[in-house]
Amino acid sequence: MMDFRVILGISSTHLLSRMKQTVTASLGVTFGIAAFIILVSFMTGLNGLLDGLVLNRTPHIHLYNQITPSKQQPVDLFDPFSESENFVHSIKPKRLQSRIHNAQPIINYLKEREEVKGVVPQVIAQVFYVSGSIELNGLVNGVDILEEDRLFNLGDYIVEGSPRDLAKAENGIILGAGLARKMSVSIGDIVQLTTASGDFFSLKIVGIYESGLAEIDDVQSYTNLKTAQKLMGQRDNYITDINIKLYDIDLAVPMAERLENQFGITAVDIKSANAQFETGSDIRNLITYAVSFTLLLVAGFGIYNILNMLIYEKMNDIAILKATGFSGLDVKTIFLVEAIIIGICGGLLGLILGYSVSVLIDHTPFETEALPTIKTYPVNFDPLYYIFGFLFALITTFLAGYLPASRAESIDPVEIIRGQ
Repeated sequence: MMDFRVILGISSTHLLSRMKQTVTASLGVTFGIAAFIILVSFMTGLNGLLDGLVLNRTPHIHLYNQITPSKQQPVDLFDPFSESENFVHSIKPKRLQSRIHNAQPIINYLKEREEVKGVVPQVIAQVFYVSGSIELNGLVNGVDILEEDRLFNLGDYIVEGSPRDLAKAENGIILGAGLARKMSVSIGDIVQLTTASGDFFSLKIVGIYESGLAEIDDVQSYTNLKTAQKLMGQRDNYITDINIKLYDIDLAVPMAERLENQFGITAVDIKSANAQFETGSDIRNLITYAVSFTLLLVAGFGIYNILNMLIYEKMNDIAILKATGFSGLDVKTIFLVEAIIIGICGGLLGLILGYSVSVLIDHTPFETEALPTIKTYPVNFDPLYYIFGFLFALITTFLAGYLPASRAESIDPVEIIRGQ
């Protein structure tokens, strides 16, 4: 086999002598890789945004005391062998409280678990928001606001004020944006709440919360845990829900089952609560990768056609090379080197172009009332996409050049000269 430097020199000469074909082949690689980078970065960034809107605000495990009918019903006492008949009407569950019994020991137990990142006790109170003649039905979530922000990024959805403002206000409330618009109130105003028992409470608005979901923003608000307990007329040990965040989300399902059996309360894991959403997310990702791969594949066929034509035009050069002592393997290597050079140049340009356009998209303003905290279009700059794109460029150009190069290897120079 000839010296590789000689082969590299011949390959470079071929590419430079047919600059138009070389540039066309390189641009085919460039635009194929750039389109892949742009599409996969934008689509995965968008999917990550949608996942975050739901999953980041959803506890990995939600504990609560579900009120259900008694397992032992009066109809179960019916004796099928008795001649008398029993009629049971209007079965109702026992009158039970919605609070979690022994909530504080459960919270202490969870905080000691190594797999638990954090625990947020919660009190949910049904109220009427009163402003003048306006009365709106809704919910008040009493939480440890700083812990809620740390674990579930609540601060990202507070468009006015901050979680610390609520933490410092004993009788403060962060109101849903829909509620604030309907009642024409803002930070610093006083809103009255009426509980189910008929008690009135006056709370100062210290923040406005906007999730982008109207069904939430029109009914939901946040207060400190003790404030919500006062609204319910309960003591400090009154807890209706416990939200758990884990370090590893995959532990949510087995841990939820274990907690439900251990403490006799209802435990809902994040995968069960968001099964439909996860299915939609998987389908979006599948479509994204399928389209991205198709772009690369189309670019590969284009490169193959260009290299095939390039070799066809080089028939005379192939005959001369073989006539001067170059073996079929040498000729094959020359054209493979040409393909790899095109792949490297086109791939690098594709990465640069893809990154540049991705940065431009990432800085493009994106304003919508549904997502008030999102200011620009989401883009995922994962380095793996760039590594995969460049490797695919090399592999594609190598395979695209292999078949034409193998054809050049088997060409008989005598037949070429006769044909001339």
